[in-house]
Amino acid sequence: ELIHGLPRLLGSEDDPDSFQPDDLRLRSAHRQLAGLRVPATGRVLEALVPAVLEQKVVGADAFAAWRRLVVRYGEPAPGPAPAGMQVAPDAATWLQIPTWGWHQAGVEQRRATTVRACASYAARLEAAAARDPGDNDELYRMLQAIPGVGVWTAAQVGHRALGDADAAPIGDYHLPALLGRTLGNGRPMPEEEIIGFLEPWRPHRYRLVRLLMLMPGPHHERRGPRMARRNYRAF
Repeated sequence: ELIHGLPRLLGSEDDPDSFQPDDLRLRSAHRQLAGLRVPATGRVLEALVPAVLEQKVVGADAFAAWRRLVVRYGEPAPGPAPAGMQVAPDAATWLQIPTWGWHQAGVEQRRATTVRACASYAARLEAAAARDPGDNDELYRMLQAIPGVGVWTAAQVGHRALGDADAAPIGDYHLPALLGRTLGNGRPMPEEEIIGFLEPWRPHRYRLVRLLMLMPGPHHERRGPRMARRNYRAF
């Protein structure tokens, strides 16, 4: 399975050469980051669950919750592997995690309920992704039909599992500042303008955002209010 999927995992189906920006800074960054590819793991649920855990919380809290859940409910990695390396739980295991298990991991009821809903549709989602790897519209519709899964969460699955270079992370907390300070007037862009601003960049909206994040040179300092960290853990 790994050998069969390795080309997609390395971005073989990506087409970065069709990205031809007019902006001189973007053109220079695109040349300097010529090896940038959008890979595709082909594993929908393994991308979907972490994306749900990242909703509306600080990244550090989401990553910590993911680690606690995988360590506790995952399985040891097969073959020769470092001690303690775990494989992410499968759909059946996610459905069996008790309420107190989510709280101990630092995940409140809303996100836990969404993960369980996603796991209950895992087989259909994986089948839709495998049916036509080049056409993601059906899978996106299925994802956003699940309560608790919106455009941003579906986009995370798009660029992680499907290799979709157009999976724009609409709704991302840092996107207004990133776009406004690099391609706008130097100030955070109003959220209601983001969709229209990104429209001309199809089918490379995610590639544009990723390129801006990795662009060589000085980065703008993050200022202003930050999301507060929350402790959902039960001891």
